[in-house]
Amino acid sequence: MTRGHTSRSACRITGLSRSTFYAHRRRPVSNQRVRRIIVADTIEKIHQRSRGTYGKRRIRAELLDTYEMNVNHKLVSAIMTELGIAGLPRPGKRKPNLLGVETLSDRVNRGFSASRPNELWFTDITEHPARDGKVYCCAILDCFSKMIVGRSFSTTADTALVNNAVNMAAQERIRWEATILHADHGPQFTSWGFGENLRRWGLLESFGTVGDCFDNAVMEAFWGRLQTELLNTKKWSTTLELTAAMADHIDNFHNAERRHSYLGNISPSEYEKLWADIQPYPQLS
Repeated sequence: MTRGHTSRSACRITGLSRSTFYAHRRRPVSNQRVRRIIVADTIEKIHQRSRGTYGKRRIRAELLDTYEMNVNHKLVSAIMTELGIAGLPRPGKRKPNLLGVETLSDRVNRGFSASRPNELWFTDITEHPARDGKVYCCAILDCFSKMIVGRSFSTTADTALVNNAVNMAAQERIRWEATILHADHGPQFTSWGFGENLRRWGLLESFGTVGDCFDNAVMEAFWGRLQTELLNTKKWSTTLELTAAMADHIDNFHNAERRHSYLGNISPSEYEKLWADIQPYPQLS
């Protein structure tokens, strides 16, 4: 008889065959199992005597010195886990380094608006596969008009990729006042070469919190539209074909023709022209 159930009903409830049940009952306890029971009992006593302060290293040392038990540290750790005991201080929950920590260089603070062109730019990198490799695209978006003012393409996501986009934007846009360029903490944007290039063009760098895509939501929204309207519409045979399609979509559709609801359903180019017409002096290239 088992406690509360006969052997027959216990086997039926658990789905265990009766032959297996009786075989386990007749099987003697192994030496390894006996040793583990003794070690577990000793570990619990040591932990209680230490007032709950000993961890696996001190308990292992106590087992060896006091009880002459040479126990592997993995076994000590496993038994302590089974018993639900731990030393002091308790192991803390690990958190990715700097994830979500605010940075002193955030000049935007999720203020996704600008009063004029070339006041606030956002930048980021995306990637998309072709049959013969990947294409990386770095784009710079003007927050005022949602126009892509700089873009570059490469099969390598390096500092040159982002600097080429910066060079294009800085050369083609006339800037009368300081321009903020906001990016994430990707290695390309935190590199020495990128920082030097921004200083060369007189751009003010800005970085959001680490690991937080919402601080660069303007660029994430652009990439989402590009993914839906172009990148996911077909399979791309070559990186050259994909690069040409992305450049055409950005220059000839997104900037020149695509109606943006944020802009009152006109294109970025038209929006900037309307703004320039009411200015006392030229602001745009």
